[in-house]
Amino acid sequence: MDALQRRLREGLPAEALITDPDITASYAHDMASFCDAGTPAVVVLPRTVEEVQHVMRTATALRIPVVPQGARTGLSGAANASDGCIVLSMVRMDRILEISPVDRIAVVEPGVVNATLSRAVNEHGLYYPPDPSSWEMCTIGGNIGTASGGLCCVKYGVTAEYVLGLEVVLADGRLLSTGRRTAKGVAGYDLTRLFVGSEGSLGIVVKAVLALRPQPPQQLVLAAEFASAAAACDAVCRIMERGHTPSLLELMDRTTVRAVNAMASMGLPEATEALLLCAFDTPDPSADLAAVGELCTAAGATEVVPADDAAESELLLQARRLSLTALEAVRSATMIDDVCVPRSRLGAMIEGTAAIAEKFGLTIGVCAHAGDGNTHPVVCFDHTDADESRRARESFDEIMALGLELGGTITGEHGVGVLKKEWLARELGEVGVELQRGIRAAFDPLGLLNPGKLF
Repeated sequence: MDALQRRLREGLPAEALITDPDITASYAHDMASFCDAGTPAVVVLPRTVEEVQHVMRTATALRIPVVPQGARTGLSGAANASDGCIVLSMVRMDRILEISPVDRIAVVEPGVVNATLSRAVNEHGLYYPPDPSSWEMCTIGGNIGTASGGLCCVKYGVTAEYVLGLEVVLADGRLLSTGRRTAKGVAGYDLTRLFVGSEGSLGIVVKAVLALRPQPPQQLVLAAEFASAAAACDAVCRIMERGHTPSLLELMDRTTVRAVNAMASMGLPEATEALLLCAFDTPDPSADLAAVGELCTAAGATEVVPADDAAESELLLQARRLSLTALEAVRSATMIDDVCVPRSRLGAMIEGTAAIAEKFGLTIGVCAHAGDGNTHPVVCFDHTDADESRRARESFDEIMALGLELGGTITGEHGVGVLKKEWLARELGEVGVELQRGIRAAFDPLGLLNPGKLF
């Protein structure tokens, strides 16, 4: 038994340590394409804070890198293993420790699945808004690590708005408490916000205090068909300009609609060039949808269909949630981009993406959190075809370049990981990269936490 295994066993129960290489290999990567992954030395699945601390103390003593993981549903390679590392999978720390209707908070461990938390707080008349498309699988710790978004962000914001406080095991094993459980608090630097989106590079989140909201009324959805993506984006601009606050505002292009129909026989209108879904969870959603319907018609919608009830609304939302999975079935592999632009430039982003697809001779479907300007161009390609794979990668880079040209960012919610670290440097600039590396070094001077990610 080597020194690493021996020292880990001193502070871990037997079932927490996996050394079988056939099993550890299954923890090597997340769901991103074109991201290298190494071979982990061991996988640790802790259940307690003390076990996490023991892992980090051991890693520091032996100078072994540590790669934190949640459910590995990420799309940037942020959870990919490096050679000889300790993979620290947090999925067994999955307890909801507290739900307080008075303080409107939940206290959870990082392995709690997003949907599990959402359903638990619903029983108390409360609502946890962040809802990534993988919400039935992804964990709160992973959501915090990548600063996840979702369908509801146009009204309720992203994960960062809901993380009030954290307990974090640092690289040397010390336990840090940040933030608060109060409604207000401005004491010192906002270290809590710094950890959100840090992709496990600053510390290991072992507990989170999350803000909750009162459960809103059941939302109703409207579907609007357009003869062009530009017209649909014009409708988005009109809706936001008039001061409406939909609970979601989503766009699916023709390629995406057809892919969803092919996979799930949803009966979506395949002749449309763009399908816009708009929802309200206000006391009178029908009135809000009627007003938005008029704006869609003025922008050139060929058909506007409000859902009659919650069941029909949920069916439309299910179609949107299936978009990425459906596009994955178009070819043998996909690269899922995550470029966010100002809403006013959304039309240019989608038209530019279509031009890139034509240039490279590829199928690129686009679904988008249109109310945020957050697009998800999905490059579909045959991974066994070297030339097609090359074109896929080049098209992916051109899409990111387009986003920056339009005043946007290379990632709105998926994170940087391995996939986009070159582009992060371009977006931040030399001074920005220098300062961010300095922050990372202050928390992890030995560079043991998730090496090779972000920078």
